[in-house]
Parts: sequence; structure tokens; C-alpha cells
Amino acid sequence: MKIKLENICKTYENTQVVKDVSMKIEDGEIMVLLGPSGCGKTTLLRMIAGLISITQGKILFNDVDVSSFPPQKRNTAMVFQNYALFPHLNVEENISFGLKVRKLPTSKISEMVAKIIKSVELEGLEKRKIQELSGGQRQRVALARALVIKPDILLFDEPLSNLDEKLRVSMRQSIKKLQRELGITSIYVTHDQEEAMSIADRITVMNKGEIQQCASPNEIYRNPKNSFVASFVGQANLFNCQVQNNSKMKYINVFNKKINIKNDINDETVTAMIRPEHLHIDKYKGEVEGVVDFKEELGLITRYQIKIGQENISLDELNASEHHTLVVGEKIFISFGDNDVVILKEQ
Repeated sequence: MKIKLENICKTYENTQVVKDVSMKIEDGEIMVLLGPSGCGKTTLLRMIAGLISITQGKILFNDVDVSSFPPQKRNTAMVFQNYALFPHLNVEENISFGLKVRKLPTSKISEMVAKIIKSVELEGLEKRKIQELSGGQRQRVALARALVIKPDILLFDEPLSNLDEKLRVSMRQSIKKLQRELGITSIYVTHDQEEAMSIADRITVMNKGEIQQCASPNEIYRNPKNSFVASFVGQANLFNCQVQNNSKMKYINVFNKKINIKNDINDETVTAMIRPEHLHIDKYKGEVEGVVDFKEELGLITRYQIKIGQENISLDELNASEHHTLVVGEKIFISFGDNDVVILKEQ
């Protein structure tokens, strides 16, 4: 099922919470809506589901305008943050509820429920009460209940935010695997950047009701469109730089290192970004001198704050590196490649 949003707006009283959003989601794709709380991503998801009316624009499923369709005529299924399970029904009864509403034959219901229970690894828990399940098991029941009705579109509203870190990783892998196997077009809302990067085919980053960038996880991370995207997805060192021009080229200075930029950039100042992992340490020589101001041990990496003049920058080093024993107050040198500097196109 292909989804197309055309100039979608949502206004509550005098506040516009979704502003002129347009996008296309391909058949079988999993699109993640990523952004901070209050950015409009859940409102947009609920408009697609038909749970909230749109103020302006069109929602099309396979080129059919469903903007005025009630939820039950859109053949979507939603997995909620709080599971939304029936506490008086057991696992099997919760999963089969939607099929019974559709008045399928009992034998068919039993067959479909047994198949989906196996897919989400809930075998042996069919008669268990919801209150007797762990958070991860409850979320699997919610996922099974959504999948068993064979929706054209699967919608996820921050489904893993109530789980601990280990369960979140396990569940997002399960969701990605099932979505791939079934080929269901999916939209997934989260404020967790790592979750978005791991599960998405493409990510739409939103802020204040507007789309900031829509691209693959790799493109979002390596070539963010603006400073909001750069800062929200991963760690970023940002620099405001004056554009210099001579007869042959345009360039900027980052810590007195000359970085060539494209001649079609006409701004007087630009924002440059360097990811912390693209900065390299040398104790004895390098392009820029600095002092270790702060140090965080984060398992795989150590994150340093390096003071250079009046500015602090972040630098990540793998703990396998010979430099991971640096101490606060130590003088070091850092270097970076020209290609590690990304020029952002601010809106």
C-alpha cells in the first residue's frame, strides 16, 4: 500500500501543530517519524489512521483519497505505547478480538491466531492473563493483535518507550524482522534517534510541525540538512563560519584550517558540522591544540570534551584506542580531514 500526504495541516483553535506536510511512503516501506515531544509526529500518525480529522490537505492510499474515511474503512492497525490490551481477556482472546469483530469462522480464527502467536514467539502463553505478562510480552500481544487482521498499513505510536533498554533492542529487531517478512507498509513514531536509525528504511525528522528532512538513516546522519537535524540525530560539533572568497575558490576556516566549499554557496556565513568520531587525537602533534576538559566512559567509546581556546567540542574515541587513558587537564592535539566537514543548508 502506497501512502501520499498532500499539504496536510492540523490546527487546534489558533495553534497550528502540523504545517503543510507532504510526503510519499512506498509500498512495503517502514517510515519513521522522528522528533522531539510536541513536534506533531503523533498528530500526523493519528490523522493517517483517521483518529483525528485533518484541517487541510489530502491523505491518499494507493491514489484513493481517504481523508474523509472513518478509521474502520482505512484497514490500518495501530500499536500503542501503552499496549491498549483488554485486561479481562487472555492472550489468545486479545489477539482474536479483531477477527471476531469481522465475524470470521471460528476455525479460521484459530488458525490465524496460532500462526501469529508463533510469529511473535508467544507459544505457551495463549491462556495467560495480561496482568501476568512482562512488558515485552504485552507488547508482543499488541503487535500480534495488530498483525492478525492483515492490515494494509501498520502504525506504531512510540511502542517501545515503556520498555527497558535490553527489551527495546530485542523488540525493535522483532518488529523489523516481521515487517520485512510480511511486507506491510509501516509508519513508526519515536523520539529515540537510535531506534529510528535501526528500524527505518527512511526517516522523516520533524520539528514544530514541519518536516526538516526525509532521507535514509545513513543520509540523515552523514548529510543532515540543517543544524536541527545534525544535533537531533547523533552528536554534532557545529561552527558558524565566514565564507572567504578569492579568484579561484571559496573556503571557510575551521580552527585555522582552510576548507574548500562549493562555489554555488552564496551565503556570507555558513554552519559547518564535524561529527565527534571524525576528530582524531594525537598526544604529540596535530593541526589544533586543545585540553581535555571532561571525560565520559560510555562502554564502547569514551566521549571527551576538548577545550580549544574559548570553545568546547566533543570527540569520541573507541576504547580499543591507545588514547583512551587520557585524563582531564591533559594537553593534546586533534586533526580532521577536509571531507569530515559538512556544510549545512540552514532553512
